[in-house]
Amino acid sequence: MNPDRREFLGWGAAAAAGAALAPGFRLIELAQARSPQEAASKLQRWGLLIDITRCGECDACVTACHEENGVTGHGRPETDAQWIRKVSLRDKRTGYAQTLPLMCQHCEHPPCVDVCPTGASFKRDDGIVLVDKHTCIGCRYCVLACPYGARSFVHEATSGQKPDVPRGKGTVESCTLCVHRVDRGDTPACVEACNKDGGKAMAFGDLNDRDSAIHKRLRAEPSSQIRADLALNTGVRYQGL
Repeated sequence: MNPDRREFLGWGAAAAAGAALAPGFRLIELAQARSPQEAASKLQRWGLLIDITRCGECDACVTACHEENGVTGHGRPETDAQWIRKVSLRDKRTGYAQTLPLMCQHCEHPPCVDVCPTGASFKRDDGIVLVDKHTCIGCRYCVLACPYGARSFVHEATSGQKPDVPRGKGTVESCTLCVHRVDRGDTPACVEACNKDGGKAMAFGDLNDRDSAIHKRLRAEPSSQIRADLALNTGVRYQGL
């Protein structure tokens, strides 16, 4: 194949991929701006603090996340997309059981970004890890690399997409910390629902802001990272784990 033909076919494939999603849905643009006026800043790092001693059997966070982001099931739990899920843990020695919500941990050093061959997986300057659906080729290397099982491959055709949340068959997706809400000054849907209808177990804020409630709690109270041994410096921390 001559170079001109390769270039033409490459452009055509990119155009077709763009056409497959609703016009204007570009997560890469969210990486460049927290809002139309303000760029994402390395001075900030958004994160979650989850007190699992307050986390019971309710699924307010899961329901709110999936409603906010237009994630629907197809009756196949083994393949349905899950941006957040409730996980039960039991100590084999004592039988003590705990329940916690598990989602993308928004690592400072995300393995999903390291293995992505196209750059579709990326981390914003403010710590939020995202997937650009226009450049994701569905190879699922990131799914294998994530130690938290937090990424889903979209097996089914999507419909009724929400303007702020692009989704598409054949791509990978995961929790975005509701980046569209964060960029307009709101909290993620899971946190809002937990504090309204759940056990008030979740807090959201800027981990770098010494005056923020989440930073003060992390300084004053012990917390844990899931798989801290991997040294990924996660943006999601747990208390009572």
